[in-house]
Amino acid sequence: MTLPLLRAERIAKTFGTRQVLHDASLHVDEGETVVIIGPSGSGKTTLLRCLNWLEVPDDGQVLLRGQRIGFDHAGRALPESAVASQRARIGFVFQRFNLFAHLSALDNVALGPRMVLGLTRDAARERALKELDRVHLASHVDKRPSQLSGGQQQRVAIARALAMQPELILFDEPTSALDPELVTEVVDVMAELARGGMTLVAVTHEMRFAREAADRVVFVDEGQVVEQGPPEQIFGAPTQERTRRFLGHLHA
Repeated sequence: MTLPLLRAERIAKTFGTRQVLHDASLHVDEGETVVIIGPSGSGKTTLLRCLNWLEVPDDGQVLLRGQRIGFDHAGRALPESAVASQRARIGFVFQRFNLFAHLSALDNVALGPRMVLGLTRDAARERALKELDRVHLASHVDKRPSQLSGGQQQRVAIARALAMQPELILFDEPTSALDPELVTEVVDVMAELARGGMTLVAVTHEMRFAREAADRVVFVDEGQVVEQGPPEQIFGAPTQERTRRFLGHLHA
């Protein structure tokens, strides 16, 4: 049996006295698009951040191609430099764009391949041009973030993640900071990546994307994975009452 590309097992995380995640498990197959939905405060973003060790779980483990993130084969904690190398294999697109204001779109995207992957300036810029074209920004490569719309800035952030050639990309509410009219251009790029076979895990309230692009939808509530399945099952015939209540509120 083929191993999942990414597997999270029995993840638990507490902040102060509040347990945000408990016993949360999730797997992602190569080439799969997984969309995580659920009410605000349900633990979705914390789960996503645990998947690439931006948040270190209190319990449980995450494995990338069978290799445990944060630990060596003997179960010893890895130094931060080694964890960073593991983390570089997993792209992350944040709610906020986090672009460098003084750099052009091209240089924002080329920076990671140069500084982290060790590419030459020319090779990094060539890769950046390719990825900016992939997100339909070839005509905006010399613009700084202040000259771009929010949707364009988020697409630069997606290109930046792609330029690192990750094995999968995690999206944390990538449209939540955008005006409604700019959401579609970002969602459409994500859908194109999904159709192209990129492995994606997205936390989002964009149910159209979940319905049309996801291979599997995961419903999270109160820090647990309550239900998961193909979109037609989750949206058409959910088995759990908590899922039905959540979806009912969306249509109310």
